[in-house]
Amino acid sequence: MKASLIGAAILASVAGFSGAANAADALTLQLKWVTQGQFAGYYVAKEKGYYDEADLDVTIKPGGPDIAPEQVIAGGGADVIVDWMPAALAAREKGLPLVNIAQPFAKSGMELTCRKETGIESPEDFKGKTLGVWFSGNEYPFLSWMSKLGLSTEGGPDGVTVIKQGFNVDPLIQKQADCISTMTYNEYWQVIDAGIPEDELTVFKYEDQGVATLEDGLYVMEDSLNDPATVDKLARFVEASMKGWAYAAENPDEAAQIVLDNDMTGAQTEEHQKRMVREINKLVDGSDGTLDTAAAENTVSVLMGGGSDPVITRKPEGAWTAKVTDKLKKM
Repeated sequence: MKASLIGAAILASVAGFSGAANAADALTLQLKWVTQGQFAGYYVAKEKGYYDEADLDVTIKPGGPDIAPEQVIAGGGADVIVDWMPAALAAREKGLPLVNIAQPFAKSGMELTCRKETGIESPEDFKGKTLGVWFSGNEYPFLSWMSKLGLSTEGGPDGVTVIKQGFNVDPLIQKQADCISTMTYNEYWQVIDAGIPEDELTVFKYEDQGVATLEDGLYVMEDSLNDPATVDKLARFVEASMKGWAYAAENPDEAAQIVLDNDMTGAQTEEHQKRMVREINKLVDGSDGTLDTAAAENTVSVLMGGGSDPVITRKPEGAWTAKVTDKLKKM
């Protein structure tokens, strides 16, 4: 009897050790903004079990107006963040060693939306106008664009007056601004829903103006890439995430519903999220997560073209790596 008890104890111990050894690797992802279709691929990957299949236990943390992903990861609150490259490079130059490990978004969704009645037909017509701009790092592409156009952002007849735009479209609706910042997948449609038809709007896409910068990349702290086990975990995370994005592209309405199911605020609507997922899929554009280095270098050029006050003052070194996506291709 005693021998049986000892044997049972040994088996239980072995089983417990085996269970611990096979525990999924924990990973925390900090989003750039609130739960919405912009991040559908990650929520789909979690809902569909793609992270589980990759032996990962992923926690997705929503962002918001008072949450800076760069600060979260610097404080140890996340392993990976979703960030725009301008903000990441600005933070890197200031001493926070962020590195881009993957780029799910192949295209930029940023644009400037204007009322046609203001007489704005081309960027040359911005002079003397009032433009709404997001700050908290989102202003960097805009400031570089104005510098490229030779327009002061201090106002006056030969410059533009900049107003700090909240994350809404009120300045355009209430005619406080001639143009406002919008994203192809979000605020632009808020303008439409507010009752201004498309034929009464003039839209300038940053992609078309040659000042697009990379958005919604995946970033980690540089020292985490020194650990082969962490690189392996990150590669599994990127692979599973891109599988989520591919599913969202094929099943946009289902992906939108998954996002809604994860929205604890209840602020999102079905129609808006379905539309957002469809527009976001155009930006992902079948990407496998591999960073286009030419697009990254163009982002650097745009940010360094800020005249007397550029966003970054020197070309970054080590700001992106193919270490993770190269490993992914070998898996």
